[in-house]
Amino acid sequence: MSLQKIGFIGLGLIGGSIAKKLHALHPELTMIATAHHAETVAEAYKEHLIINNTPCELKDFADCDYIFLCTPTKRNIEYLQQLKDVISPDCIITDVGSVKTEIHREVIRLGLEANFIGGHPMAGSEKTGLSNASETLLENAYYIITPTTKSPSPAVEELTGLVRSLGAIPLVLGYEQHDYATAAISHLPHVIAYSLVNLVRESDDENEIMKTIAAGGFKDITRIASSSPVMWENICLSNQEQILKLLDSYIHTLEVMRTNIADADSPALLDAFTAAKDYRDSITITAKGALKNVYELYLDLIDETGGIATVATILASNNLSIKNIGIIHNREFEGGVLRLEMYDGESLALAVALLKKHHYTIYER
Repeated sequence: MSLQKIGFIGLGLIGGSIAKKLHALHPELTMIATAHHAETVAEAYKEHLIINNTPCELKDFADCDYIFLCTPTKRNIEYLQQLKDVISPDCIITDVGSVKTEIHREVIRLGLEANFIGGHPMAGSEKTGLSNASETLLENAYYIITPTTKSPSPAVEELTGLVRSLGAIPLVLGYEQHDYATAAISHLPHVIAYSLVNLVRESDDENEIMKTIAAGGFKDITRIASSSPVMWENICLSNQEQILKLLDSYIHTLEVMRTNIADADSPALLDAFTAAKDYRDSITITAKGALKNVYELYLDLIDETGGIATVATILASNNLSIKNIGIIHNREFEGGVLRLEMYDGESLALAVALLKKHHYTIYER
């Protein structure tokens, strides 16, 4: 790799994971960082990721080949403004934010188009911070790259190669195309999930019957409503234009669905449900998203003393660890009564095989 020095502004989960992977691949690479918390920088220094043990000043980034902006979107824009008169002519600034139009517009306003290539690694975790960063976090995750009209082609190719070396899958898109796509497949679903949870919360009675009998279907579609409220407030404000456009389309879709239900239009309802099922079934889940996959199975369990312990023993005796376990009381939309969540796909496959061997009936999702 021709790069000699890389700077990180922000060194949390994503920035830290990139730094850890780069260090593993290129231990000779010089890396520096600044962060909101001095303790983060000190921790990175102890792990030999960076050469500074206290937060860098921005002038220290003057000779960096690459600078990764890994702070919240609004802060990334502030750093852009401060870096304009600091960076070398050949330096490439990239970011890891989930909204691209806002920062690209600022890049254009500042005249930094030749020095900027946007980025969005579509990976994450419910845990944050450098301590939870991992050099494998980005493996098999899509990493969207959004060049400007003036980004040098060799620089785009180099960043694409760097992303691929991280184990991620690079995908080059225009920044507006990126924001429209992520508004549809990520931002709008979060808005819907939060809204649905609030609808149920407000519609429930004093005995919380809805909450009590909430089953798999409701929990599956609303799982993402457990994400950070602050983060999603910022995303909605940063990608307001695209989210509103798609939200209007979704409202229209719901209105059509309401009309079909009100008119008892059986063919229209069947067509809508069939088309949605066929499209959903065609989606192959091959890459990590912002929330990790859930590796779970359900199984019938005889109501007898020690039943759960027997299942746990079968798995433990084969060195399989259970991440989560629980009894499902509402089985309207799920098979099985015992839910097991494993740590990864390989563990899930082994657990299914073992339990089937012991004559348990298994239902995978």
